[in-house]
Amino acid sequence: MPCDITKIANVILYMLHKQVKHLNQKKLSIMLFLMDYNHLEYCNTKIFNDEYTKDSRSPKPKILGELFDIIAKKEDLDEDDERLYLIQELLEYLDIEVDTKDKFVELKFIKMQEDFDDTPFSKDELKTIHKIVSEYLEVTPRKIANACFEIDKVRKTKNGEMII
Repeated sequence: MPCDITKIANVILYMLHKQVKHLNQKKLSIMLFLMDYNHLEYCNTKIFNDEYTKDSRSPKPKILGELFDIIAKKEDLDEDDERLYLIQELLEYLDIEVDTKDKFVELKFIKMQEDFDDTPFSKDELKTIHKIVSEYLEVTPRKIANACFEIDKVRKTKNGEMII
């Protein structure tokens, strides 16, 4: 099953509503990992159905990470490319601004007309989402990445290998 873009888009809208500080693609990716990891630990399922691999700095979602790279590089995709459909679905909910810095590209998420919709989520998923958002509301991407390395499974996984 591919990752659930509808749930991801709604969680971004929730984070924008809650005014999560320093929200960019890196912090979002880490928060999605923490939500999926926590939910998997306590409820035996992931919320977003993405796979996460260990990067030297933080866990990285496989599918969403690829979509963010395409957006950041402003790549053109063929009309029949499934990734194009996923990006278009994400953009139905919110806008993504590409901010090119000296040494990196940062994606910023911008709310449009859509509001957060909790109907795609179970009560347990909403609890997990609220817990992670509350815990990391004001934390920088670097500090939240460091929090990932306090998890044994993350530390024991080799770079480039799948964590969950």
